[in-house]
Amino acid sequence: MSRVCELTGKAVMTGNNVSHAHNRTRRRFLPNLCNTSLLSDVLGRSIRLRVSANAIRTVEHRGGLDAFLNKAKAGDLSLKARRIKRLVEKAQASAS
Repeated sequence: MSRVCELTGKAVMTGNNVSHAHNRTRRRFLPNLCNTSLLSDVLGRSIRLRVSANAIRTVEHRGGLDAFLNKAKAGDLSLKARRIKRLVEKAQASAS
């Protein structure tokens, strides 16, 4: 399982550990990923995703999963999230 957020695309970054003597060794910065269930109001069900803690905050700030997916670029989303975005768009189009 890759360490990539399904909503924001946030992934592993690399850098250096720098000691007091200025020796450098490579290290990895891992994203804070959480398995969460996010509720879709339009679809009327919860969806399980592996997202970063930052993405959870962003989803809440934008007003829920549906609003987040409407604003999100398809390139940043995982395949699963893109499918959910398409379902949400179809449900909103049929509702109005």
